[in-house]
Amino acid sequence: MGAAGFVSPHDDSQEAEFLSSPGQTAVVNPSKEGIKDFEIGVAWDNVVPTKPVKKVGFLDKILGKSAPKEAQAIKGVDLDVGCLYELKNGKRGAIQAFGDRYGSLEEEPYISLSGDERTGDAEGEDELIKVNGRMWNEFKRIVIYIYIYEGAENWETVKPQIQVRVPEEKPMIVTLKARRQELALCAVAGLENVRGGIKMTNYLEYFPGHAELDRAFGFGLKWDEGHK
Repeated sequence: MGAAGFVSPHDDSQEAEFLSSPGQTAVVNPSKEGIKDFEIGVAWDNVVPTKPVKKVGFLDKILGKSAPKEAQAIKGVDLDVGCLYELKNGKRGAIQAFGDRYGSLEEEPYISLSGDERTGDAEGEDELIKVNGRMWNEFKRIVIYIYIYEGAENWETVKPQIQVRVPEEKPMIVTLKARRQELALCAVAGLENVRGGIKMTNYLEYFPGHAELDRAFGFGLKWDEGHK
């Protein structure tokens, strides 16, 4: 379920480039036609046991006993993917479901978010960001992040996976596994425009919130408290 072992909903047999360590990079060079529209997808394990499941012994089975229903309860996990972006004209901003900042593919900032998946029950990827590759030369950088809104105590339990897919290139993949309860937001990776190509760098840097993430990467945006 979710992201565990997940490679691609398009072609599970294709090779992929896993960026497993912070600082590790991968590069996509532009073709003669430039960079095509590409996707940033996220998937995660969609359920977490609410309580440790009590084991049922052999004698219990004979007597017709089973584990208590409350021990078998599960709950959906609501993670949100987003990104900070900076265009070469100096415009900076954020794309995320929180605050209904879904963006636009054909107008600035040339990025759009598919929607807000609140349980992780969707097949394949749970949320998807699309980037207008035809306008890639207008970009300076993108910082991809994901945060736990509710339903999970740490990253290890849901194993979210970020995958950047450029047509005709190997998917570039980063998986989160940190056991940090107090740091609910992770800067997963950065995408830089380098001579018209894409340089992806694994960050895997964890923060308590958006403002701290912003300060670390120098975007200078204003953040307010809120809830869905």
